[in-house]
Amino acid sequence: MTAFPPGPVPPPQDDPPPHAGRGLLLRGAVAAAIITVCSALAVATAGIAELDSVAKSFDPIPVAPAKFEQEAKAPAVTKAEAGDARTFLFLGSDRRYSDLKKNNPALKESLPARSDTMMLVRLDPDEPVTSVLSIPRDLRVEIPGHGTAKLNESYALGGPSLTSQTLQELLGIEINHILNATFGGFRKAVSLVGCVYADIDRRYFHSNEGLPVSQHYAEIDIEPGYQRLCGQKALDYVRFRHADNDLVRAARQQDFLRAMKDQVSTSSLFEDRDKLLDIFTDSVQTDEFLRSATGLESVLKLALFSARKPVRQVPFPAAFTTEGEIEYVVAEQFASDRAVARFLDPPESESPRVPSEEEDEDEDDTTGSSPSGEGKSDGKKEKAKPKKRKVDLSLLRRAREEGENEVARTVASGRVGFPLYFPVRATRPARFTTQDPHPHVYKIRDRAGKEHSAYRLVMVHNQLEGQYYGVQGTTWKTPPLLAKPTSTRIVNGRRLRLYRDGSRLRFVAWSTDRAVYWVSNTLTTNLSNDQMLGIAASLQRFEGS
Repeated sequence: MTAFPPGPVPPPQDDPPPHAGRGLLLRGAVAAAIITVCSALAVATAGIAELDSVAKSFDPIPVAPAKFEQEAKAPAVTKAEAGDARTFLFLGSDRRYSDLKKNNPALKESLPARSDTMMLVRLDPDEPVTSVLSIPRDLRVEIPGHGTAKLNESYALGGPSLTSQTLQELLGIEINHILNATFGGFRKAVSLVGCVYADIDRRYFHSNEGLPVSQHYAEIDIEPGYQRLCGQKALDYVRFRHADNDLVRAARQQDFLRAMKDQVSTSSLFEDRDKLLDIFTDSVQTDEFLRSATGLESVLKLALFSARKPVRQVPFPAAFTTEGEIEYVVAEQFASDRAVARFLDPPESESPRVPSEEEDEDEDDTTGSSPSGEGKSDGKKEKAKPKKRKVDLSLLRRAREEGENEVARTVASGRVGFPLYFPVRATRPARFTTQDPHPHVYKIRDRAGKEHSAYRLVMVHNQLEGQYYGVQGTTWKTPPLLAKPTSTRIVNGRRLRLYRDGSRLRFVAWSTDRAVYWVSNTLTTNLSNDQMLGIAASLQRFEGS
């Protein structure tokens, strides 16, 4: 929800004519909204001078969610002016609820309306993060007036309003605003803002060629590895659900959300404001409050105050069950209550922070090496040596021989073009993917169009549950994914850059003179921090590469 910089909120509309800065602020707010709406990302813009007409151009949601009374009116954004916390329900659907014949008698037939993405986003001036809680579409719920069914059916039965009502009763929280977007808008907006570099955990492929109609579903063909996704490929990636479960799919969407949030530039929003506005207003429904100038302005101020806060994913505690022939996602009440509590009030331990200098020099005591210059004195007062911490390798097995065998043919072919590192240790159930050829060797272009070499090793941790982790290498030493490490740590003499998602490590990276390498956790971050550190520290260069 934060694809724009903080800055002053412009004066009300009855003041002198707007200047460029005023339009940029609202463009940021609308960008923030659609980024999360379209299953976690798309962007649009609008000008604050036309705030009232822009608000009224949104397709309304018939029944508004829980009423939110506070309105921020001051021209500067302070904590008090940002107002109280608000919870947004973002829906991504293949069609609008109004495309059903029962809602539009002029239609010759009903067009199925399904919501593929259901995401709660919490903007809270008192918290250091923006909380995101994805709700599984197959979650077993009680739909008011309709009985037990999958959550997704609430959208087909009563659109965004019934979905909001169902979630409020299920989770015991108040939803203040609803935004519902079609995937067509997502596809267009992602391409318009310059596409998104994403870390793809495995090969995604399905072709309907030669299959009976009963086995047809969305076609997709995306190779593993860090790459640039545009338009239809980005949509295929975030919507894919036929070879994994709702939890993995939600994690994939949130991962794409984080990547796009970090990459969307304010200048691109400004330059493409008219086209993005057309996409947004054509593709998004909102509740009545957001269809007013007052509503948009108040949300804008809260969004601006929250602009630089990182997105923090709250895992939904789910399991799977079958009742008759119906497969459901289920959650124990105490577990879902705990998730909601973390969503509304993120634990302080999960808040991102910049490590102290002592932490940055922390060294693992499994090695006898030390950071460069340690123990030397230049006459200045020496800092206290940080406490050493071990990396527990008991959950990893030795995998040197299979790793060498996996990459030997690729290295011999000379296709990589730079040193190839492979893991000497792996998680106990892991195996290399059966994809051929493997590793995947390819080229990637940066934003300036310069071509870089790259490879990806894919490890299958638990195929049934859609858990894949991997090793990435590329000569592009400054990819957007590695721009903001949360800390560093030295293990076995190797300085590792750490990237956290809450309390779990999402990526662990390190650099050489020629390239950068990183270990990617599974989308649902199933690998422990010690496993991630142990694998990264074990990466070894294949002789001859």
